[in-house]
Amino acid sequence: MKRFLFSILILLLANADSIAQTPADSLIVSNVDSTVKTDSVLQIDSISTGLLTDSVSRRQIIDSTWLVQPVPVSSPAFSWQVLKRSPYFDFKSKPIAKEGSSIKIFRGNEFIFYLLIFLLIVFAVLRQLFPKYFNDLFRVFFRTTLNQTQIREQLMQTPLPSLMLNGFFVVSGGLYITFLLEYFKINPVDNFWLMFFYSCLGLSIAYMVKFLGLKIAGWVLGIKEATDSYIFIVFIINKMIGVLLLPFLIMLAFSEGRIYSVSLTISWCLLIAIYLYRFILTYSVIRNQIKVNPFHFFLYFCAFEIAPLLLVYRGLLVFFDVTA
Repeated sequence: MKRFLFSILILLLANADSIAQTPADSLIVSNVDSTVKTDSVLQIDSISTGLLTDSVSRRQIIDSTWLVQPVPVSSPAFSWQVLKRSPYFDFKSKPIAKEGSSIKIFRGNEFIFYLLIFLLIVFAVLRQLFPKYFNDLFRVFFRTTLNQTQIREQLMQTPLPSLMLNGFFVVSGGLYITFLLEYFKINPVDNFWLMFFYSCLGLSIAYMVKFLGLKIAGWVLGIKEATDSYIFIVFIINKMIGVLLLPFLIMLAFSEGRIYSVSLTISWCLLIAIYLYRFILTYSVIRNQIKVNPFHFFLYFCAFEIAPLLLVYRGLLVFFDVTA
């Protein structure tokens, strides 16, 4: 019995040992390493491939566009070669030429500007040197005083400012006539300053002839006082015209288009109004000294004021057309 039980115990222990060892042995036998078979890192090594295609290891290519002869580093030729190979600025390409651009030609008005500045300075200096003369001049022109005879005598006693203002009228009037001739395309000469000189000369000759003619007529006809009064009013009006034309000369010299047309129209209206005012003043003065019919005075005004200007204008046109 004891032997039987001992033999059964040995058999049980042997079976238990075989059962315990069988799973371990199967794991070892059936364990297949899939990572070893499908290891893509070991099969395709990108690092090794990159090393094979490393551009750093290639042989350097020599640029044949550089100058063959030795060029100093500080020379402009070497600097220009370096700039042409700059990776940031495209110095080697041909520059793009802008088409359609035109050269703007400026018509210089510098001398006209200097002339206008000179006229303004002369007027300011005269205004400061002879303030009483200017006050009396404006009082006579605007008829703000009743003592016209005394004011006229005071003005005639100061010949220097009177002479200078007459010259001022000749210069400003000649410049205005020159602008008119250019505006209407009536250019006897191509030179602006020569035309300006002719305008000043013609204006001076016209009023000099008028002055001498009135003096001779007054002496011959025995109406010296009336002719002196008439000459005084004429030259007073001329002085005021020379002063009042200054702002219009500036506008006509440096403006264009509509501003130029408006300035020219206003200046015409001003001159027409001043000449009508002169007609009224001269008639009122002459009527007190000579018994004259208004119609006869109007005929005189047309014959000795308007007709000479038209004749001078026509004569200049004919003269320059012939000489051209």
